Amino acid sequence: MEKCTTTVSTCAEIAETIYDLQLQLPETSRWEVRPGQFVGLYPGSAARLLMRPISICTAIKPDRLRLVFRAGGPGTKELAGLRPGETVDVLGPLGNGYDVEMLAGGRVLLLGGGIGIPPMLGLARSLTAADAEVTAVLGYRNGELFLKDDFERAAAHVLIACEDGSTGVRGNVLDALRVAQEETAHEVPADAICACGPLPMLRAVRRYAAERKLPCFISLEERMACGVGACLGCVVRTRAVDGHSHVRNARICTEGPVFAAEDVEI
Repeated sequence: MEKCTTTVSTCAEIAETIYDLQLQLPETSRWEVRPGQFVGLYPGSAARLLMRPISICTAIKPDRLRLVFRAGGPGTKELAGLRPGETVDVLGPLGNGYDVEMLAGGRVLLLGGGIGIPPMLGLARSLTAADAEVTAVLGYRNGELFLKDDFERAAAHVLIACEDGSTGVRGNVLDALRVAQEETAHEVPADAICACGPLPMLRAVRRYAAERKLPCFISLEERMACGVGACLGCVVRTRAVDGHSHVRNARICTEGPVFAAEDVEI
């Protein structure tokens, strides 16, 4: 983990309120990024002191990061206004990501919903490089299919769901899987599932995996303050009792954001 000042390479709106931000790390920094990890970005305004947690979409090189995020509140809107050549302070890489080595060589189903789609891209690329057969199922609000072309280059198969029915299957990622099964008379083959998205989606994905007795790994999104486990502001209830603290809680920013679905109560 390191806090450093990065230089903006590009910052562009790729869908409504969705921004593609690419950052150049200092020459002395060579981060080892695992899919599923995130960074904390610090807005320049003195009125906004806390970092903004943003998932890493991909590490283009050891010294360059790609972040794709939604500009919602004042902090992320300020970050969306960054221009090439400007600088921004970044803390990272943070959190625990997906275990690519464990999933290597298998058939992996990646499910991304909304702003949970970007971190799935880095995972798709890493798994494909590790000889896994990747099927990516992406759920959008509408026909603005950000990162779709990137996924088509990174995964063996891509399925699309849209809430408004403008393209792909009307509904969510599980609706897309259901339609694919109806069309082929077979379920999409998978040895494991990885997912990131809103909680209702993750709950449904956990049930889907449990019914099929598939290992399932989910990335939880939560508001964070410190990002390093000190403030205890982003805890999730766990099924097991922690041997050190003797409570059934885990910090999303340090023990997560990726958990085995069966280990957390969501």
